[in-house]
Amino acid sequence: MEGFDKQAESIDVGQRLRALREERNISIRALARLSGLSANALSMIERGMTSPSVSTLNKLAIALKVPVTAFFRTMPVKEAVVFRKASERTRIPFLRGMMEGLGGEHFIGRVEAFLLTLENGGNSGPSYIVHSGHELVFCLRGKLEYDVEGKTYLLESGDNMLFSASLKHRWRNSGTTVVNALIVISSFHEEEYPFEYHLSNLSQET
Repeated sequence: MEGFDKQAESIDVGQRLRALREERNISIRALARLSGLSANALSMIERGMTSPSVSTLNKLAIALKVPVTAFFRTMPVKEAVVFRKASERTRIPFLRGMMEGLGGEHFIGRVEAFLLTLENGGNSGPSYIVHSGHELVFCLRGKLEYDVEGKTYLLESGDNMLFSASLKHRWRNSGTTVVNALIVISSFHEEEYPFEYHLSNLSQET
């Protein structure tokens, strides 16, 4: 069969860990303190001398504020024009909600967009989200609360807001009906993946 003839791409988790750590200017000692792991164990993982367990990866993901999937990320092919049929979207379900990518991971520019669907009580997780760039939020349906630096903004159908994504922010459905919203993130640092920052809190909650 053709599918079995293709060789699977090898992912070096140790190299991904080092890259994620260095992108955030975190030393091994600092990461050891944040994760509760030893600096020696982290060094061995980064050098490929040992393979981390799922439990270890979860601790590192929380410390680095990324989803576990960030350790297995491969670089997608970048395109000048990205066209997506509705059926081709990347859909990531979470507790009381879903995020749908709109192809930003394949675009050559620094723009990411996704659709957010939240049931009553759905939210972004226990911690604030912080990343580079600017964030545009457009509420399509329902009542969406956005907390930015401790101030709460209530967006209803047709409302929007724009802010610097370096400000601490989080979101939740404060109403009794389903929320649909469009979120667009632009001008972020080249090495960052804002979509993952929004996912990192969700991975802690679910």
